[in-house]
Order: sequence, then C-alpha cells, then structure tokens
Amino acid sequence: MNAQNNEKREFVVVRQLDAFDRNSGTLLERVIFNNRALILLVFALVTLFLGYSARNIRLDASFEKMIPLQHQYIVNYYDHKADLSGLANTLRIAVENTEGTVIDADYLNTLRLLNDDIFLMEGVDRPYMKSLWTPAVRWVGVTEYGLDGGPVIPDDYDGSAESLAQVRANIEKSGEIGRLVANNFQSSIVLVPLNEDSGIEYRDLVNRLNELEAKYEPMGVKIYITGFSKLVGDLILGLEQVLQFFLIAIIICTGVIYAYTRCVTSTALVVFCSLTAVSWLIGLLPLLGYQLDPYSVLVPFLVFAIGMSHGAQKMNGIMADIGRGTHKLVAARYTFRRLFVAGITALLADAVGFAVLMMIDIQAIQELAIAASLGVAILIFTNLVMLPLLLSYTGVNRQAAMRSVAEEQRDRNDVDHKKHPLWEVLDKFTRRKFASVAVVVSAGLAIAGLVISADLKIGDLGSGAPELRPDSEYNMDNAFIVDNYSISSDIYVVMVETGTYECVNYNNLLMVEALERQLQNLDAVESTNSFAGLSKQSAVGMNEGNLRWYELPRTQGLLNAIATRAPRELFNQSCDLLSVYAYLKDHKAETLQAVADVVERFSAEYSTDDIRFLNAAGNAGIQAATNSVVKTANYQMLLMVYAAVIVLAYITFRSVRAVICAVIPLLLTSILCEALMVVLDIGVKVSTLPVIALGVGIGVDYALYILSVTIARLREGQSLSDAYYEALLFTGKVVALTGITLGVAVSTWYFSPIQFQADMGILLAFMFIWNMLGAGLLLPALAHFMFRKQVR
Repeated sequence: MNAQNNEKREFVVVRQLDAFDRNSGTLLERVIFNNRALILLVFALVTLFLGYSARNIRLDASFEKMIPLQHQYIVNYYDHKADLSGLANTLRIAVENTEGTVIDADYLNTLRLLNDDIFLMEGVDRPYMKSLWTPAVRWVGVTEYGLDGGPVIPDDYDGSAESLAQVRANIEKSGEIGRLVANNFQSSIVLVPLNEDSGIEYRDLVNRLNELEAKYEPMGVKIYITGFSKLVGDLILGLEQVLQFFLIAIIICTGVIYAYTRCVTSTALVVFCSLTAVSWLIGLLPLLGYQLDPYSVLVPFLVFAIGMSHGAQKMNGIMADIGRGTHKLVAARYTFRRLFVAGITALLADAVGFAVLMMIDIQAIQELAIAASLGVAILIFTNLVMLPLLLSYTGVNRQAAMRSVAEEQRDRNDVDHKKHPLWEVLDKFTRRKFASVAVVVSAGLAIAGLVISADLKIGDLGSGAPELRPDSEYNMDNAFIVDNYSISSDIYVVMVETGTYECVNYNNLLMVEALERQLQNLDAVESTNSFAGLSKQSAVGMNEGNLRWYELPRTQGLLNAIATRAPRELFNQSCDLLSVYAYLKDHKAETLQAVADVVERFSAEYSTDDIRFLNAAGNAGIQAATNSVVKTANYQMLLMVYAAVIVLAYITFRSVRAVICAVIPLLLTSILCEALMVVLDIGVKVSTLPVIALGVGIGVDYALYILSVTIARLREGQSLSDAYYEALLFTGKVVALTGITLGVAVSTWYFSPIQFQADMGILLAFMFIWNMLGAGLLLPALAHFMFRKQVR
C-alpha cells in the first residue's frame, strides 16, 4: 500500500520545475531527460547522416532473392543450372502481324530487326535464344533420301514469294506451330533466356523493352511480353506509385490527429518523429548492403504507421498532464514513466512479428524481416525517446491541452454523473451480461472462421500474374499467348541423371517414357516433351512416316543418330542429364503439387544408382518449391510469433490471466484474417505471408496499452469497471483513433495498380481495425472472467 501511495504522489501536478526532483524515476529516465539537449543533438546528427545516405537507396529485385535457395528442388536445379539455361528466368516476346500472318516479307524483316536488337541486349543468354531467325530453330522432314533438315528461314531467303512458301513449309515441318508460331499463324515468339549472373537491372530491362515496343509497333506489329523479368520490372515501375499512397497515408494520419488534438505543434512532432524513423531506415539499408524490392517497399509505411500509433500515445499523455497544469518537462517525464514499458514491449512484439519471417528460406522475405526489424528498433529512439524530449521543450498548445483535460473530466464524471456514451457502452463489457455475449459471439466467429479458413490455399489461385491486376498489360499479354499458342508458359522440368554418355541408352529412355506417360495422365498437364518422345517421332520419320513405327527404337545406333540432330535442351553435352518437360495448364498450388507428387513417387520406385529422377526446374518447378516453403513456414511462423508475444506479455504483466486477455483477441483476428483470404480468393504466398505475422505483432500494441493501465489500476484496488474506464480515458481513445486512422490509410492501397499491394492493404486494414475492436470489446469481456476477484 505504501508503494501504491508513493506512486500516486509521484504523478502529482508540478507547476514549477524547481519543485520537481530531477533524480526521481528510473536510471534510464534520468539519463535521457537530464541530458536531453545532448541526446537531441546526437539524434539531429544521425538524422542528417542517414538522410544523406538515403539518397543511395534503390528499388530493385533479383530472381534468386525470390526463391528458396536451400529447398531440395532448387538445389537440384542449381546443380544442373549450366545445362538448363533458359528454364527459369525467360522472356516470351510474341510479335503479332496486325495486318496478316507471319508468312509476310515485311513482317519477317521487322522480326529480324527486333530479333537482332534483343540479341544485343545486356543480360540475354544468347546461345539459348530462339526465334524464327535463330539457327537453332530447325525443320526436319522425311524425303525419299531419308531425313533432311535445316534452319526454318534458310540462308538464301530473299523475301520472294518462293522464299515465303519455303518458310511456311519449313515451319510446318519444324514442330514449332503452337510453340514459337501461333496456331493461327498471325504471330511468332522470340524466346529470350536471361543470364542472372550478369546482374540484371529489371527497371532498365523493362524500359528497354518498352523502347523496343515503341520502335517496332509503328511498323505494323503488336508486341506481347511475359516472363519473370517483365513481371518484376512492371512491379518495380508500379510500386513507385506507392509514394502516392504513402503521401495519402501521411495526410490522413496528420489530419485525424490534428482534428483530435487541435494542436499544430504536437501533431507536427508526432508526424516528424515517425518520418524521421522512416528516413533513418532508408538511410541504414544501403549502408548495410540492402535495397528495397517489391516486397520490402511497403516496410517504410508500416514503420510510419507503427510510429504514429506509439507517438499518438505519448502525445496524448503529455497533453493531458500539461492540461492539468504540469510543467511540460515534468509532463514528458511522467508520460515516459507510464508508457515506456508498454511501448517497448509492444515494439518488441512488433519486432518479433517481423523477425520470425527470417525462418522463411526466401531471401526477399528475410530482407523484408531485417528492414522491418530495423525500423521497429529505430522507433524506440525516435518515438519513445526523441518525441517526449522534443515535447519537453515545445510543450503543446495550452488551449488544446486544457480542452483535452476538460473533455476527460466530462467523460470521467460530468455534472449529471454520466459517463461518455461510447465509453459507457465499452465499459459494459466488463460486466457479466455483455461479457458473456462478447465471449460467445467471439467463439462463434472463431468456429466459423476455422471452418472457412480450412479452404485456405497455398500459392497462386489464378492464371497469369496474380501480383498484378487482371486487366494489367502483363496479364493481357499473357492471355494473348495462352489463347494463341498450344504450349503453356508454366513449364515443369524433371531432371534425369544418368551415367556419362548414357542419356540415350534404351533402358534409360524406357524409364523416361514411363514417367512421361504418368505425367500425361494428369489433367493438369497439357503436353510433355523429352528425348524419348523425340525418338519415337524420329523413328516414324526414318521409316517413311509410317505411324506403326511410333515407339522407342531398340537399336542403340539409331538412337545415337537421332541424338546428333536433337535439340540441346533435351540433354546436356556430356550426355549424363535428360530433361523431361511438362507444360501445365496453370500454376495453381494443387496443379504443381500433383505433378511433384507423381515425380516423387516415380523417383522413389524407379531411381537407382544408374538413373535418378529429380524435382524440379522450370518456372513451375521453382514455384512448386516456393509453395512448399510457404506451406511449411505458415503455421511455424504463427506459432513462433504467438509464443514470443505470450512471453513478452507475461514479462510485462507477470500475470497469466493478463496474457490470456491480450492474446485471445489476436488469435481471433488471425483466424478471421485467414477466413477473409478465402472469401477474397487470396492464397498464402510470398507476398501475403508477411501480413499474417505483421497483424499479430502490430495488433498486440492495442492490447498492451489498454492492459498496462487496466492492470495498474486493478493493483491499486480499483474495480475492473473503474480500471478499464480509466484505461479507455487515458490510452483507449488513442487506440481507437490510431486503429481507425491506420485502417483507413492502408485501405487506400486497394486502388493500387499492384494486386498484391491491394491485397495487403485490405488484409492490414482488416487487422488494424479488428485488433482495435478486439482490444475494446473482447479484452474487457475476457478480463471479467479472468479477474473475477476484482469485479465489483
């Protein structure tokens, strides 16, 4: 009881600074506030230095950063990467003749010029580039003299009618109809593998492609481009618009806080300190060797949002004390004492929510986690320390402070002895009837959410690039290629290891043929390609086109002869690796998993020391590996972040009951967020996985601020109703303010041209607002049952 009385006396109104004991408070408080000028000078120097460093930040991406390099599929791919060039990061450039077919002299001349320009582009893996004008694209035909062949466009091509007729005949014999040439002959593809080792600058690459479109489309062609590099480049160009949404968020947050405080000084300082944290982060990243990419570009806004939440709490506490007549320095120290522990605990919870993303074996997500954790660590200095120090010098508008206190007094006990209508409604949830209803309704929502979230899918749920809007240029280009070509852009490649120079051994090819048949039986597989399939086609050609010979030749000499004319992508130079291509109808998770399962079962049954079947290469194989990592990490990540939040909450409150009150609303939000993802057809993937962890880390802030005051008042002997009402008056108003404000701010992302940013905006807005509602409604209801002895 003496300690409680001392605590009450510690926060008495101190109008004159001389009456305040400078040596009171914790050691940390004394060090900070007794040396505030020096500390602010250090902060100013750091701000200038990191602000200058921020000039070096770039928005870029890397293919290798976006895949799980340690996954066995990716390890297998990189073991054979030199023999599989062009399978992962490849551009497909479809060139349509808007006035006819590809059998047109003007079209073919334009295609040749475009082919040459692309061939000379930086980063192109030139030996593996393919188009009608590359010598690697050949025709094979059966003549009375046996097999014959050559490049599709012969060396003596001159654009005459005879040459064009020969080109058409060669295309028909090349097997490229539906692959490099559209089924309707109105377009053809330039296949452009890219060399990641060349250090591709995706923004520059897309700008160059756009220049080529502007150069050649006036010549009577229309160009359609798909591929990972084009997708990332479009994301980078589109995400530059995130600055607009960042500005909108700043305006919304500033406007709402000013409307609440009516104080220009305090509002400006809260925004300034939050922006300072962002500038520190952007300045630190290049110093540490990091850059922003399509996933981490949203981190600065999250740091700003978290900073505004904590800054508003500090500002609110200082304004209340100044309104009671307390000196501005003392008011800053009082607020620091009251809220520093809750603030740093909440920020640590945020940091943990980010840090657990490090467990995901994808470098882009790991760098996002590092950037976000750095940003949260920075907020400890800018919003928990620098903001109170600045307000200790500037104070707040006296009229605004007095208005705030007057409103608080009216809310606490006005002349009619009535509570504020909204706070009175929330206070009812500390009583049995409303608490029971809240718990029962929450349990019902949780059960419904679990039922719905059982249908939550891993990976992409649609065709094309789900990171972009369905009507985006990229997805329209992808739709054109899908509609006009038989071959899919979703390629799954099985690697078949054999002994050296044994890849065309009959027994090995027999096994490859068996695997190919199993893949062809899958509904998800549109077609396959392998040396075994080529051998059967060649056997027909070598026997006067008689289809009765459509089977694997048993003669090794014949197989060796076929190999001399086979495309290099079917086996490698040392003939110890075969590639089996499966062209898929889409890249949905269940499609990829079905193919992977067939290969895994086949490998387990038939792999020996002489032949091994390995998953997986191609863009679909890499996506399958990514989905596998995301699926494993999803629940592991949630378990880790909840474990950390529970530990931090227990350290803060030293009460299991308080931990239950803080965590249950978060758990409900997580369940409902997954249900919302099902309703909105949003899968769990690299771009959405961070949101689930972030929602827990950021959401716990609300509960910690309300519980910190509630628990303190309960320990002073107040009833739960009075303690919770005190918390609403002191921190609850700002919790509601920031929850709604940040929810509205991120909801503006819905209008972004980037689909995954829109998805993140919807999910974050839901989690911001729902966590705020959970802290205001479910938390006191749980407290009614957890703190029964204090209920009066």
